Amino acid sequence: MSIENYEKAKQLIYQNEKIADFVGGRNNHLILMAEKKLGLTFSNLYRDFLLSFGAGNFGSQEIYGIIKEDFENSSVPDAIWYTLTERKESDLPMHLLVIYDTGGDELFCLDFNHVGNNKEPKVVSFIPGIRLENQQYKIIANDFGDFLLDLVQQEI
Repeated sequence: MSIENYEKAKQLIYQNEKIADFVGGRNNHLILMAEKKLGLTFSNLYRDFLLSFGAGNFGSQEIYGIIKEDFENSSVPDAIWYTLTERKESDLPMHLLVIYDTGGDELFCLDFNHVGNNKEPKVVSFIPGIRLENQQYKIIANDFGDFLLDLVQQEI
């Protein structure tokens, strides 16, 4: 169901462009650079999001992606910069990619060690400041498509 949910979320974003503020689609070269920098290979749904929207906001929901080549000197909503920063500051495991900050204690991440039958990573919570052995990695969504659709529907 995830591809259908992702496509539905994309359509809703396009239909509600007044509340959509994205940097715009990123190219394959930039996406490959980001993957190399993180040591991860992005899933099909997240890659399509990067190619279609890049990163940005839908209403009050900020979805992290790729902004520019300079991953070291960027800011929110740059998922690459944020992930690299959290790896240094809060011992974020290498298999997690930060895609959303709840504004509270939790970060939502794609978990590339926890992939479903559709080859898409689960979206899990990570709480900076909690020791790794005590992290719960609670599943927030089965994949990026389900996660994005939920965020988009909250804003409409």
